[in-house]
Amino acid sequence: MAATIGAILDVFTWIGFVAAALVAVVLVVMWACDGSWLPAEAYVDHDDGVTTVRWFDVDGDANSARAVGEAASILAGADRVGIWYRHGWRGRMRLTRHDPRIRRVGWAALAAFGLGLVAFAASWLMFLAA
Repeated sequence: MAATIGAILDVFTWIGFVAAALVAVVLVVMWACDGSWLPAEAYVDHDDGVTTVRWFDVDGDANSARAVGEAASILAGADRVGIWYRHGWRGRMRLTRHDPRIRRVGWAALAAFGLGLVAFAASWLMFLAA
């Protein structure tokens, strides 16, 4: 019985650590593809049901982007807001510094690593108790 549990724990150790490594690689690729985003103070216009965000970038150029979906509902009634805009691009902005999907992938990598770590510790505890 102990050998079976030990084998199962070894499998979960490998699954956890390998999955964490693979998800971490995906995380790094997603982070690199996300690019550079800079903060700005933006003015919000609400004209005819369309929410437009306007700001000046680091080069002093005027930029604007149309807020759609969740961003438009968050900005409803706001006159000014802190945004993040894509450096070197025009018309790209968001309300968070990083894409929320990157955070979720990071938590998935940590969860997989945690699974591997717990299985490894349980395996060692079984080894030392025997």
